[in-house]
Amino acid sequence: MGRLTLRIWILIIVLIFALLAISPSFQTGALIKSVEKNTTYFNDGLRAGMVITSINEQEVKNSEDYSKIILSVFPVENETKLIIQTKERSFIFYTNETPLILVSNLPSSKIKTGLDLSGGARALVKPEKPLTASEMSDLVAVTSNRLNVFGIADVTVKPVSDLEGNNFMMVEVAGASPADLQELVGKQGKFEAKIGNETVFIGGERDITYVAKTGQEAGVESCFQVEEGYACRFRFAVHLSPEAAKRHADITSKLGVNTTDGGRYLDKKLDMYVDDQLVDSLLISEELKGKETTQISVQGSGTGASQQDALKAATESMRKLQTVLITGSLPYKLEIVKLDTISPTLGKEFTKNLIILAIVVFAIVSIVIFIRYRRIKITLSVILTLFSEAFITLGIAALISWNLDAPSIAGIIAGMGTGVNDQIVLIDESVSNQRESMKERIKRAFFIITGAFFTIVAAMLPLFWAGAGMLKGFALTTILSVMVGILITRPAFADILKKIQKD
Repeated sequence: MGRLTLRIWILIIVLIFALLAISPSFQTGALIKSVEKNTTYFNDGLRAGMVITSINEQEVKNSEDYSKIILSVFPVENETKLIIQTKERSFIFYTNETPLILVSNLPSSKIKTGLDLSGGARALVKPEKPLTASEMSDLVAVTSNRLNVFGIADVTVKPVSDLEGNNFMMVEVAGASPADLQELVGKQGKFEAKIGNETVFIGGERDITYVAKTGQEAGVESCFQVEEGYACRFRFAVHLSPEAAKRHADITSKLGVNTTDGGRYLDKKLDMYVDDQLVDSLLISEELKGKETTQISVQGSGTGASQQDALKAATESMRKLQTVLITGSLPYKLEIVKLDTISPTLGKEFTKNLIILAIVVFAIVSIVIFIRYRRIKITLSVILTLFSEAFITLGIAALISWNLDAPSIAGIIAGMGTGVNDQIVLIDESVSNQRESMKERIKRAFFIITGAFFTIVAAMLPLFWAGAGMLKGFALTTILSVMVGILITRPAFADILKKIQKD
């Protein structure tokens, strides 16, 4: 075919850069996504981003290996030795509790996938009133903090809007359930501790200086049978600010004392409310009457049909209450307009079916083009150009860290369809009207292709805002794909056609 033209060299160079941007990886291990703070693991140096390669000298190739090994070791009654080997160093722990570590598989490339492929939950949230850009920014920051404190990893919180100008907040969480989002985002989370009608303290940094989450100051104390099944009680320590402690002293100094359950307690309880709903009432010891105490113990319970269910419910209730106490209430009341959940299994199945579909499409396109033009070189050129276009689009997505979800994949497929159509226009023009020069025929084909390009871009731009930005992935990848075609692959394909026609 002779020497390669500048346009073909540009295509080859861009493909190399796309490969570098995608950076396919074949590493093994389990990637640490989060480590619970105030635990031995965190204090000894285990951090998110480290890669676990073995546990107790058993090789860890992926997150499934990690889970199997941990489940085979824990829970145990007595402390056992746990050796966690990472790529950085080795960690040795002595414990009888399952490590509070969240892991995932190592990414196979720098291509990021959205919830449609990786699984998780998505909530489209609307504030009770229109917010300014500054107010929406504050809401996004507080919501992100609340989800991070709760221990949820891979959180994306961003402001979005629709074509009517309505402002929303999009919350996407990999690995979380809709129930988690409903509790942490769908409710304002206003915590108040009252004695009678007087507020002693509220959630947030103003009144709360420390909330125990693990260790001896926090945990599930006991489980017992009840009529409905089982119940488990939890407790955790809360440290109050001096101002909140003084309010406690002022309010309790006015209370009387009663003898209850064999002990002497004040005649009013400490009532705890979340979003104006009573969640628990605690007896106040006579010793705390008029005392400026800066430490109290918050208690609660969870129930379930089995002891395991009750233990899980109590643990979740404790985590949610701790989160609300640490972060305080959200600045505005929110309404969840749309709540979706995607199974990781469904994402894997979708990816598998997508690969199969791509192979089928490539085969069908190849057969149709070969039947139409009866030339194997033209058929191979179309397929290779089509593959190059999709690969470069994926490279750009990896470079800008764009999360590829189902709409984004659909956009790439739409771009590939447009690419095939444009290539057929180029082929038809190149073999028609032989009285004109090849240059004139290709020029006329590009006029048609350029007109179609601007039409597609004009059609895609409104989709950036339609549906509160939920179709943005489709719009962006479609535009990227057709831009790659008009600037890189179409010119290179035209030069390839010229060389084929000369042969």
